[in-house]
Order: sequence, then structure tokens, then C-alpha cells
Amino acid sequence: TNTKRSINHGAMQLAEAEPSSTPIDEPTQNDGDEDDNNKDMKKGEHEPFIRTAIPMGIDSPVKQREPTAAAEAMRLVYGAGGIYAAFLYYGSLQEDVFNHVSKDGSSFKQAWFLQVLEALANVIVGFIGLQVTGGTPNIPQRQFMISGASQVSAKAFTSLALANGLSFPVATLAKSAKMAPVMAGQLILGGAVYTLREYAQVVAIIAGTAILSLCKKKGGASHSSALGLFFILLSLTMDGVTGGVQKRLKANMARIGVKPKPYDFMFYTNLYMMLVGLVVSVVLGDFFSGIAYCTLNPDIFSLIIKFSCCSAIGQSFIFYTVAHFDPLVCSTVTTTRKIFSVLLSIFLKGHHMTLQGWIGVTVAISGIISEVESKCTSRRKKQAGS
Repeated sequence: TNTKRSINHGAMQLAEAEPSSTPIDEPTQNDGDEDDNNKDMKKGEHEPFIRTAIPMGIDSPVKQREPTAAAEAMRLVYGAGGIYAAFLYYGSLQEDVFNHVSKDGSSFKQAWFLQVLEALANVIVGFIGLQVTGGTPNIPQRQFMISGASQVSAKAFTSLALANGLSFPVATLAKSAKMAPVMAGQLILGGAVYTLREYAQVVAIIAGTAILSLCKKKGGASHSSALGLFFILLSLTMDGVTGGVQKRLKANMARIGVKPKPYDFMFYTNLYMMLVGLVVSVVLGDFFSGIAYCTLNPDIFSLIIKFSCCSAIGQSFIFYTVAHFDPLVCSTVTTTRKIFSVLLSIFLKGHHMTLQGWIGVTVAISGIISEVESKCTSRRKKQAGS
């Protein structure tokens, strides 16, 4: 006889302990926002279904053996490796999409069209996940709608920042400062309290990003544009809204006794992201002009498909990692992934850095590393006190 083991709890990942983190971001959902929907899940709260053979005549369940250290290491390599591979490639593809120039000299600027396709890929994977794990009945939809609308807006504004001249390293570091609007959103909407160190970390990331964005490349060109900075600020604002909405959503779910699974979050959030993105893209003309651009430039359509698939695959690896390890492990992976995305972009995409630029990158990365170290220390203290 086979028994199916599944613990029906998942929780939204708020702004990246990176998010959403993304939003959990990168998210989610990013930019990555990959862990926006996964931050508050606890180890083992939603592992994949495991079928266990129980011999006939034995009434008690089979005791599960604890995994060996080697098995745990292999799981970590698999989960973390999947996150790194999917989202490092995701970031590279995102930069390539907005650096694309067609034969007639035009570039791709249909950010809302891009978000429709990315959300669609996540909806498909989320739907498959629901069929495998089983969905949660009677989930209230209203706040999923709000969360989906704010998340797709944040991601679209990030894409618009890239489309309007903001360099990928600046955009990625700026999105790492999403703690600032998320803190504001949770202070206002969620009643959260933060330490002086947490504020200092945000200041370091913001200051480093500002130093980088204000410096000139070798040759005199800037790493950013006024319009690009405007859109990234809009994206950060929507991250703050998303963080507050997600915290309230989680509280409301707990109050009514509904425990959505991770794939519930992935499916419903991305469903509303896709629907909102579709409406906005049609109203703005992005949808049909995006189709026309891809028709004339099949090579960019291939990039977009791979970009969307990386987003969905990366989210699935995040779910796997959170199911088998402490959420802090996943948070550390997704946060450090952004650092490597910035460095890979600098070295592989032709960003020529001045001394001022490197100072900005160093200051921002120091803030990010301090955030990770702070969370690790806090976690160890909690474990020691328990």
C-alpha cells in the first residue's frame, strides 16, 4: 500500500531577504525577485509527495530515515545549483533582451508584453505543480489579485528601466535595496519593527547604487538615465506595496485557517500577474507591437522564451530548496545570486568600470553581505535559545 505524505503549508516570501524574497524576485519574482513567494516557508512544510511502501499487515507508518550528510549535501547542491543556474541565466537573458537591436535599428521596449509571457510560463508550471501536489480549496482571491497587480507592475517597471537606458548592474543593485520600500510598506501596513543595523544595510545598498549610477563609464557615457532611474524608483515603490500586501495576505490566511501550498501561490499570483499584464499591454499597445517585433526578429523571441522558462524553473528550485532546508539557506542563495549576476554582467557584457564605479559596487555588495550575515546570526541565536 502506498501512502502520500504532504504537509499543506506554504507561505509568501516577502521582500527578498534578498524578496516579492521577489516578491520574492528576485520573483519573485527578479531582476529575478525569485524568492518573493517563499521567504516564510519553513523547512519541510511542503516537500514533494513521497510515496512510501508499507508492507501488508503493518499498521504503523514506516519511520523515515534521516538523510545522511552526503545526501543533504547533494540536495543542497541540487537546489542551490538550480537556483543559481536558472536565475544567473535569467539575468543574462533579461539584459540581452533589452540590449537587442533589430536590423532597422529599433530596440525592444515592450516590457508589459514580456511580463505576460513570463507570467504565463509560471502559470503553466504552477498549474502542473497543483495537479501533482493537489490544490487548496476555498482560497480567497482578492489579495492575490492585489499582490499579482503590484508584483507585475514592479517587474514591468524594472524592465522599463532597462529599456530606457539604466544599466543592468545599477538596476540589479537598486532592486537589492527593495528592503527600503518593503520596510516602509510593512511599517505602514504590517506594523513591523526594524533594527538600526537593518536600516544601515539599506543605506549602504542605496548609497553604493547611487555612487555607481552617478559615475561615468570609461569614455564618458553614464551607467544610467533619468527615465531609467524614474522607472526603477517606481519598481521599488511597488515592491513596498507588494511586501505590505503579502504580509497582510499571510495574516488573513492564518486567521481564516486556510493554508495555501507554494504552488497555490505560484499559480494564483502569476495568473493575476498575467491578466493584469495582458490588459495593460493591450491598452498601451505593447502586446501587438511586441508580437510584431518578435515576428520581425525571431532571435529575440527565442531569448524571451528561454527567459520565461528560466523564471518558472528557478521558482520550482526555490520551492525544492525551502522544502528541504531552512528558509535562510534559500534566502542566502537568492541574495548572493544577485551579487554574481552583477559581477557577471560587468565582466561578460562589456560594462567598463571606473574606480568610482567599483567603489559603488563594493559598498552596495557590502550592504547585501551584511544583510545575509545578520540573518544568519539572528537565526543561530534563535536556535541557541530554543
